[in-house]
Amino acid sequence: MKNTGNRPDRELPDAAYFEKRIEFLSQFTTEARTARLRNVLRQRTRYMTICLENIYHPQNASALVRHCDAFGIQDLHTVEEICRFRPNTNIVKGTDKWVTFHRSFRTEDALAGLRRRGYRIIATIPNEGDCPPEEFDVHAGPFAVVFGTEHEGVSEKVKEEADGFIRIPMWGFVESLNVSACAAIILYNLSKRLRESDIGWGLSEDEKRELMFDWMMSSVKNAETLLTKFEE
Repeated sequence: MKNTGNRPDRELPDAAYFEKRIEFLSQFTTEARTARLRNVLRQRTRYMTICLENIYHPQNASALVRHCDAFGIQDLHTVEEICRFRPNTNIVKGTDKWVTFHRSFRTEDALAGLRRRGYRIIATIPNEGDCPPEEFDVHAGPFAVVFGTEHEGVSEKVKEEADGFIRIPMWGFVESLNVSACAAIILYNLSKRLRESDIGWGLSEDEKRELMFDWMMSSVKNAETLLTKFEE
């Protein structure tokens, strides 16, 4: 598998379309804000993504969104076959504006979509003999880390389809961690290793332009109204 990883879900308009609108919207925010958005974009990745299977606690859903933003993971895939993925707005604190959501209502559909984008399916499971984050091969190609429901973990379908497994070694009486704590440990470790590697993990210029436009729309008050006047 080719180690480029960044695969847009759809064909993007040409660069000029986004650049003109970004330049226009930049008039209505500060230079510092615009620079901040561009700096964060440079740290975003789609080489690594996560898939959340039937996460039903709003506190965990919120924390997982915040983890994606904190560790520069642009895309968050959800399976909502049993329950809706509903982050708590008081906990997520607006970080959902900066993350791209991909929702599926069946595990099979989510996994098939990830495979079409070129991802390896990596399940988190505490079984003995699985790979700890420190030993996971980030160079083998783009990967999607799948986290399961709070009590049952990942489904049998995910286990069957998985290309590999990741576990967090533990030496106490507990056999597993809360999904949010587990995700924070794994995502921090893999994100750090990815950024220290020579892999081309960053977004393409086209993806950066599209996201910059989306983020400007979220940052500028009455952006849609202003843009309508610009396009008249």
